[in-house]
Amino acid sequence: MNKKSRNYAGLFYYLCITLLYTLLYIIMPTSDNRLIDLIKNGKEMTLKQQLKLTVQLSTPAILAQLSMIIMQYIDAAMVGSLGADDSAAIGLMATSTWLFSGLLSATAMGFTVQVAHLIGANRNKDARSVLRQSLVSCIVLSVVMALIGVAISAPLPQWLGGNDAITSKATTYFLILSVFLPFLEIEFLAGGMLRSSGNMKVPGMLNILMCVLDVCFNFFFIFPSREVTIATQLVHIPGLGLGVTGAALGTVLAEVVTCLIMLFFLLTHSQELKLTGTKGSFTPTTICLKRAFKISLPIGLQSVMMCGAYIATTAIVAPLGSVALAANIFAITAESLCYMPGYGIGEAATTLVGQSAGAQRIDLMKRFATITVLMGVITMTFMGILMYTCAHLMMGFMSPVQEIVDMGAQCLRIEAWAEPLYATAIVSYGVMVGAGDTLIPSIFNLGSMWIVRISLAVILAASMGLTGVWIAMCIELCVRGSLFLFRLCSGRWIRKMSFAYN
Repeated sequence: MNKKSRNYAGLFYYLCITLLYTLLYIIMPTSDNRLIDLIKNGKEMTLKQQLKLTVQLSTPAILAQLSMIIMQYIDAAMVGSLGADDSAAIGLMATSTWLFSGLLSATAMGFTVQVAHLIGANRNKDARSVLRQSLVSCIVLSVVMALIGVAISAPLPQWLGGNDAITSKATTYFLILSVFLPFLEIEFLAGGMLRSSGNMKVPGMLNILMCVLDVCFNFFFIFPSREVTIATQLVHIPGLGLGVTGAALGTVLAEVVTCLIMLFFLLTHSQELKLTGTKGSFTPTTICLKRAFKISLPIGLQSVMMCGAYIATTAIVAPLGSVALAANIFAITAESLCYMPGYGIGEAATTLVGQSAGAQRIDLMKRFATITVLMGVITMTFMGILMYTCAHLMMGFMSPVQEIVDMGAQCLRIEAWAEPLYATAIVSYGVMVGAGDTLIPSIFNLGSMWIVRISLAVILAASMGLTGVWIAMCIELCVRGSLFLFRLCSGRWIRKMSFAYN
């Protein structure tokens, strides 16, 4: 299969996947609000009802997370067809992009966790007050972050050790993403608010829309105009031929459209949180900001330190060459398809535990924690088996370079062994965030990353190359999962909520 044929075959594959997800959303039943009301009203819930509610909230969250990763998969695959340097340019900036998005997500989390607690306590008016304040706070912070991103976009690729062949493209890619950070932040906030109210389906559907839009925008922005034969007819396909720049533009335009639609739905159609027809101040209050700061600070510091560790890992991999750097980022993207279901279940856990905490239902907090963690382990173990057996296929869709495919597939098979304990860490973290317990879990994440992964990666990369880096990653994830399992079983994460909004 030549490069052009691989391009269109890959595009067709991703369109089929996104259409499949869309179909699943269309036929998926909406979560039963009567089950959520049982939490808020202090009613008893049977195990069957708890399982049903967990599945109803987890399924759309899982598909939403998968759709986000598929969007990254699409960017990597489409740009990957252009060559190793273009792939490496995006890969070089990936960790820095994660750092900025992680900080924005942490800020939004400080407000969305409050809203989950307040809705669980049947205090919708106070929840809407937090929403108003969060809009102003998040917009201000995201504008500041955008300005910082623009300011450092030129020197950043050199700081990360990029070579002359990729630094210019990497700068442009990061600059475009930075300019549109405010839209990404509002998308995080609006989606988090809807999920906190128990609405997983709308954010999931819009994330799928974002994925579809990204495919369409990339198709025209990345590649030049070309002639394609369709049913014996020669068809002219327009294109801008922007390469890496086109991938960035496609991503941000998809984010802008999704952000605006999600914000509109939140403000006008959410039963618990819509602001139309209501009055209230948008000026952030001290008590709301203090609560947000207490929740967000550990998560934000964790994002900084974790992404710092990812950047350190990139610095370890970069000297190994463009092939190793491209294989590393492609393998990370491919592995995301395996662990994103865990993050989806973790989001459902945050909502369920958060609302149970707001309702002072300690019994439900424990039961939902157990149910969601077990669901995450089962799901990610299955995904790990698929990743191990389909490693070459997954890498092959992202790059036509056989050396990159072989190296990345080897990394995926190493990582597959860590998926069960990685699931424990991911979902347990969601449980603890829902309970307002963020400090110790953040320490677990940071300690295992910096003490175990980075130190082992430095040692093993010298003799084993990229394989050694991924062995270090596998060991670290197992350590992290064990720490979270111990804290989950100890019950020390359980908190009782108290509110004092005026």
